[in-house]
Amino acid sequence: MNPALPVVTDETVTAIALAAARGDSDASERFVQALQLDVRRFVTYLAKDAQAADDLTQDTFLRALSSLHRFEGRSSARTWLLSIARRVVADSLRHAAVRPRVADTADWQLAAERSQPKGLPGFDEGLALTELIEALSQDRREAFVLTQLSGLSYAEVAALRGCPVGTVRSRVSRARRSLARCLTDAPSVPDGTSGPVAA
Repeated sequence: MNPALPVVTDETVTAIALAAARGDSDASERFVQALQLDVRRFVTYLAKDAQAADDLTQDTFLRALSSLHRFEGRSSARTWLLSIARRVVADSLRHAAVRPRVADTADWQLAAERSQPKGLPGFDEGLALTELIEALSQDRREAFVLTQLSGLSYAEVAALRGCPVGTVRSRVSRARRSLARCLTDAPSVPDGTSGPVAA
């Protein structure tokens, strides 16, 4: 972790986004600067392609800035932006999947079959997992996504969120338990909160 990184809480970055949505050009620049590293790490993890990370990051901010006037702050700006980044990566992967590739091989069917990844969840499983993550409470969902999907350390997320590292660890742990219970079809609320629990 770089200790020189400024602490930008969700409240701060959401306020910046709302100012940018009202037409403040300086706020738009600060919005990009505050979340550029988060987005780049997130798309790198999802796309599994560091070479494409810059293009995916740029595409994410292009989409976000063009629709920023509709941002109302119902969720944090970070969550809103990462959801756009996820769609950008999904579109990129779909585009790459349908693009024809030239292969110097006589048996292209065998080559295609051998190149398929093994043991990965299918489309339906991916949708189900996405829905389970979306069902988590906002604090737990953000802690889980930033640490487990975008690759930020617990300390970095604590600095970004303005809370103790132990709080981040607790939220991630509870998010994991909630997801595990849902995946095993145990009867529970999707977020696993049967009563008031401290974050």
